[in-house]
Amino acid sequence: MNARLQGPARAVAELRAAAVDAADEFDLELRSVEPSQRDSARNLVHYLAVRRHDVRELQDQLSRLGLSSLGGMEAHVLASLDAVADALAALRGKAPALETAAPPPLTFRAGDALLAAHAAAILGPAPKGRDTRIMVTMPGEAAEGPELIRDLVEAGMDIMRINCAHDSPAIWKRMIDNLRQAERETGRSCKVSFDLAGPKLRTGPVAPGPAVVKWRPERDALGRVVSPARIRLVTAGRGINADAAGIPVAGGIIANARVGDEIVFTDARKRTRSLEVAAIDERGCTCAGANTAYVVPRTRLALHRHGELIAHGEVGALRRVEQWITLHAGDTLELLLGDTPGQDAVTGKDGRVVKPAFISCALPDVFHGARVGEPILLDDGRIRGVIREARAKKLSIEIGTVRGPAARLRAEKGINLPESRLALPALTAKDIEDLAFIAGHADMVALSFVQRVSDVEALISQLARLGASHLGIVLKIETRAAFNRLPALLLAALRHPSVAVMVARGDLGVEVGFERLSEVQEEILWLSEAAHVPVIWATQVLESLAKGGIPSRAEVTDAAMGSRAECVMLNKGPYVRDALRFLVNVLHRMKEHQHKKSARLRRLRISERGRLARAQ
Repeated sequence: MNARLQGPARAVAELRAAAVDAADEFDLELRSVEPSQRDSARNLVHYLAVRRHDVRELQDQLSRLGLSSLGGMEAHVLASLDAVADALAALRGKAPALETAAPPPLTFRAGDALLAAHAAAILGPAPKGRDTRIMVTMPGEAAEGPELIRDLVEAGMDIMRINCAHDSPAIWKRMIDNLRQAERETGRSCKVSFDLAGPKLRTGPVAPGPAVVKWRPERDALGRVVSPARIRLVTAGRGINADAAGIPVAGGIIANARVGDEIVFTDARKRTRSLEVAAIDERGCTCAGANTAYVVPRTRLALHRHGELIAHGEVGALRRVEQWITLHAGDTLELLLGDTPGQDAVTGKDGRVVKPAFISCALPDVFHGARVGEPILLDDGRIRGVIREARAKKLSIEIGTVRGPAARLRAEKGINLPESRLALPALTAKDIEDLAFIAGHADMVALSFVQRVSDVEALISQLARLGASHLGIVLKIETRAAFNRLPALLLAALRHPSVAVMVARGDLGVEVGFERLSEVQEEILWLSEAAHVPVIWATQVLESLAKGGIPSRAEVTDAAMGSRAECVMLNKGPYVRDALRFLVNVLHRMKEHQHKKSARLRRLRISERGRLARAQ
């Protein structure tokens, strides 16, 4: 028996020695952290030292002996190693192997307590019935009235998230005022988190299409009109365009129209079309159309009543149709520095491309950092390409794969360069300006596009300048570079008294590849727990439910996985109230079954003998 135990005992002792020695290796970083975070930083260093080794064989050996396999050591590394070493010594009939050594800085209880305390400090106390908080992203409508926010607070929202990439300080202030009112009315408290916009790696504008409005009736399988198109005509005036107000019309059409009248015109395809006036109000009239029509500015209209001409009119200014760039596998796309509106490729009479499609990007750093042969991903990875030519103001991209037979690339879509060394600072001039508002209204601030220790240092410095060092900081891990540098980023963030990590799985999945996302998000959870840093599980949680009203099976499983984090984030959507209630239910149930990586074996009612007998 002793022979079987010697190998595992030696391996555990070596792991412990490596963990202790690592504290000397990271001495500078450890001395730089906030004193209240020092034990956590040291535990992270111990964990990093252990994870430099492949301990899978040791884990198998320990499991066969009925001992801990070290699979849950994250929050208390030395204590876990010491417990296993003592158990192995007892099995060998010897005194505890580390009896004379200095006690570990963190016991099991202390390690778990530190993570819980850090989570409560930045995210607020754990709500009754679940350990995981819920963060909800605010839509613009949250500023219009208190109802939405009050409903969310009542349903279980613990943190209100405001994205600085949208709206303005005036709108953000109204959201917070509505939250304070909701807190008073419900008796629940709710934290406020701001996401800094960060540098915008996005496509520039696309040249708009023609100014045109199209309508068509609803038809059945035989082409018969089931429901006519409903068209709103309004009196043309200053600032009126084709939008929710309707189609602007000048002349005497609207002033003279009566219900039942007919409006006749020739559309953009030279086809004669007519509308029947169905309703009239002080601003215009609503008409019914039985045929598809395309209407452009200056289209002439004629109002008829019982065959008699009553008045003439003309369509006013219309908004141009949003356009896109169509791309296929094998196409060339040029990315240009600036804000020139992008356009489709130009082809000659023989069908060959005379001028490739192009779109712009306003960030010069993209062009300075990209190199030939590196991948580039557009629109959340829906379009994938390789850089074939790199100049100071132009990247020539060969499109490799697209989703479906062809992809539509629109303005304001994300650009990812996962292998490029981009010298982009995470804090932009806009972020620094926004921080002045955030400092007086937030509980925490999330740093977007963090990639380097200097990014974390810059945010801590700005908060100190504003007298806002009390705010918690959230590191958004959304790039491959951020993931690869996570240990250094965590140690830098621990110089601040209150820290959390957000797993921004959308951009991160694009950057590392979706086939690696499960592995990567696991590693982020492990490293963060070792540093006693709470985690926010973010991006597309119950997305189908929030936006469409019904969740997918995969989303439900994903939401349950979120129970391993200290917080789960929901995005905005018309059914976000339903998504919030659903998530509260899931997290409440999962608390009984899972804690971090460990399954909790509560009593299972379906295991009862009576139930087995009734199933016969």
